[in-house]
Amino acid sequence: MPSLKHIRTRIGSVKNTQQITKAMKMVAASRLRHAQDRLGRARPYSGSVRRMISQIAAHAGEEAHPLLAQRPAKRAQVIVLTSDRGLCGGFNSNVIKAASRYIDNTQVDESLQEVRDQHEHIELALIGKKGTSFFNRQDVEIRQEHLDVLTQPSLERANDIGSTVVADFIDGNLDAVFVVYNEFKSAIQQNVRVEQLLPIVPAPIEEGDTQAGEFKYEPTKNEILDALLPMFVNVEIYRHILESIASEMGARMTAMESATKNATDLIQSLTLQYNRARQAAITTELMEITGGAEALKQS
Repeated sequence: MPSLKHIRTRIGSVKNTQQITKAMKMVAASRLRHAQDRLGRARPYSGSVRRMISQIAAHAGEEAHPLLAQRPAKRAQVIVLTSDRGLCGGFNSNVIKAASRYIDNTQVDESLQEVRDQHEHIELALIGKKGTSFFNRQDVEIRQEHLDVLTQPSLERANDIGSTVVADFIDGNLDAVFVVYNEFKSAIQQNVRVEQLLPIVPAPIEEGDTQAGEFKYEPTKNEILDALLPMFVNVEIYRHILESIASEMGARMTAMESATKNATDLIQSLTLQYNRARQAAITTELMEITGGAEALKQS
């Protein structure tokens, strides 16, 4: 049986860990609120830009801009968004597994299976230290690495990533670009998504849409698309980053809450073990004292 000193040391160590997990949970909860606010502003903006693109592309056609052109996806790039730190449950491992399944062409979503079968070459663009650390040990080509994006998010960083992707796609170095990330649903639910970023697929125009009619454009449709489509790619990457940040904070808050609860249960168990050991030690001492007294009487 462990000594009383050993048990007291363990209880103190678990209490210190519990204080850390409580603090990390509070920090994650605070950052989650800020991340939700930013994401709440980005989602409607991204949706509005996509609807605008859909209305213009419906009349202009795929040939109006290279970013709309559908071609066999022989060369593909997969952008993988992970965090720079751990202690956030399955946030990173779920994204890495989804990216690995897509690369290996196993358990691919049915909506992506047809285009996945066209890939002859796949390269990666990694955002986050966890994904970079994992895929650097795998036999896969890594085209880009971006660190501290989720810890220091900005539209400028998204623009840097997006401009490189757009240039490669227009030059023909890439035929398709996909993003693997955690979509934020709530603090306890994050869904891993694999989405096509390029070529841009305009959303279908709903029947009865009052804004779906023909318009006169000034400047021309092509000039509008030249400005709008690259911006949309940057905005989508920025939205994916914000989705990942909110998901990371939610996953970390949930993980730290679970760790705090486990620490409480462990402290209770160790305290019970300590009390039993202490009682056993006291009983042993009393028996020794009683035995000694009886021995003195007999002598």
